[in-house]
Amino acid sequence: MSTRSHSPSQRIDEWFAKLGLPADYASRHQLKPVAEAHALVDIGLDIHGRAQRLSPETAQAWASMEAAARADGIVLQVVSAYRSIDYQAGLIERKLAQGLSIDDILKVSAAPGYSEHHSGHALDLTTPNTPQLEQGFAQTPAYAWLQAHAGEFEFAESYGPDNPHGLIWEPWHWAYRSFLI
Repeated sequence: MSTRSHSPSQRIDEWFAKLGLPADYASRHQLKPVAEAHALVDIGLDIHGRAQRLSPETAQAWASMEAAARADGIVLQVVSAYRSIDYQAGLIERKLAQGLSIDDILKVSAAPGYSEHHSGHALDLTTPNTPQLEQGFAQTPAYAWLQAHAGEFEFAESYGPDNPHGLIWEPWHWAYRSFLI
């Protein structure tokens, strides 16, 4: 899909049509569109060896939080940070190609244009010897540390148990508070 001559809104509409996403997605899930970040800085590699980026203020807060966790003996690892609208759409395309239903996909992945990752203020985290992007992360010392200390660095868990968005509990997903306000 060409992205050069299309506004973000047009690209989102095109992706919704192409992927068969419900027109009432935003209202059904009580989600607002999320603009793509324009200023991003590198934060190093994720657990898969891919370069990751965040907004400058979020990157600074992440570096401070990661260092504090490490000083307390906790290893926090990045699974995912910034994702463009098109990258998010690609994630959904791949899941559809695997035979998953759009309703099941939308319980675990935000639609293009609605992911906090677009903002450059969100991180998916894991810790060694823990399956990534699974609720078992909530049973780790890393999650306990985040619950106790993430607020000191202005990070918050976005999608807790029984969240109003109808999304699964994502104990691994944390966003910088300036985005959440």
